[in-house]
Amino acid sequence: MLYHLFENLQQNYDIIGSGVFQYLSFRAGMAALLSLIISIIFGKKIISQLNKFQLSEKIRDLDLKGQKEKDGTPTMGGIIIIISILVPTLLFADLSNIYIQLMVLVTSIISIIGFLDDYLKIKKKNKDGLKGKFKIIGQILIGVIVSYVIITNDSIVVRDFIEPLSQEIVIDNYVDSKELLTTIPFIKDNEFSYSWITPNFMDDYTWLIYSLVVIFIIISVSNGANMTDGLDGLAAGVSAIIGITLSIFIYLSGNVIFSDYLNIMYIPRIGELVIFSFSFVGACIGFIWYNSYPAQVFMGDTGSLSIGAIIAVLAIIVKKELLIPVMCGIFLIENLSVIIQVAYFKYSKNKYGEGRRVFLMSPLHHHYQKKGIHETKIVARFWMVGILLAIITLATLKLR
Repeated sequence: MLYHLFENLQQNYDIIGSGVFQYLSFRAGMAALLSLIISIIFGKKIISQLNKFQLSEKIRDLDLKGQKEKDGTPTMGGIIIIISILVPTLLFADLSNIYIQLMVLVTSIISIIGFLDDYLKIKKKNKDGLKGKFKIIGQILIGVIVSYVIITNDSIVVRDFIEPLSQEIVIDNYVDSKELLTTIPFIKDNEFSYSWITPNFMDDYTWLIYSLVVIFIIISVSNGANMTDGLDGLAAGVSAIIGITLSIFIYLSGNVIFSDYLNIMYIPRIGELVIFSFSFVGACIGFIWYNSYPAQVFMGDTGSLSIGAIIAVLAIIVKKELLIPVMCGIFLIENLSVIIQVAYFKYSKNKYGEGRRVFLMSPLHHHYQKKGIHETKIVARFWMVGILLAIITLATLKLR
């Protein structure tokens, strides 16, 4: 909104200082700053309201150290994250940009799904919350919307320059492509088209393969973030690290000079998403102010499902979905630990008559708690692993 206001002031009245809103770096910085301010200042008021309405989830007895102290802590703190993302985005971003419109829509839908899940758990005393099939349906809906917009919207293209750009930056000699491409990490000619995996008799159904991939990624990453949200500050911190990584990719892919220099896909108009991704990072960091040990609020599914879906869609838009196993390695490990634990328990029960476990407890962070490691140390170490994975992810820009 402010972007459009100052754009109008600049064009019609040439007011001194109004032109600064044309700079992406300025608006991204302001969005991150406002996101932090909202989450820290208004976060306290939101937590007070959550306490007032007794929106606290009963902590399950997992026989973990320090568990009883967390009982009664308000949940649904993901509301803080959502507000801190959307308000700066609506103020500082170009709202006519298709990528901004898509991310605002995705954030709104997934936050409603998470909110309903938390509401049913707390107010309706339904320990299972929203049934799993309804959450999956919601995530599939998001996947369908995202893939449909990417496939059909004429504004979403990848720009290929016929010749490398000269020092004068002559950018008129290009071709816009609607081909469904992605990036294969650590490969020299790393552009991969989804049409290559479609059989000849299904050439017209590449969109179906792409849509299924998008849906799978959104479900996996969203649920992975949900699994990771088990220790104070863990999910928010890891998500902030991933958000910074995605912000770098978005900025580079949306900048014609850097994308040409790094020989990566140039995606016109995607640079505006830096406003959204910076708001996302600011929201996650600001939330840690209240979510760090000992937590004053939990994000609940309102937050965890949302941050996972946001990360997944941002990665898909910037053509880095094949990097998700590395970039979101913490989410992947947490997910796999649950899958391995459940699968081996069922297998051993059928074979030996009693269920056996690979981990002391899953997800993985609870395994380390069972080993007697304090949760602040577990969180710090997971953050360090997350930073290492982010560095490896960014290294793919040159290591190929």
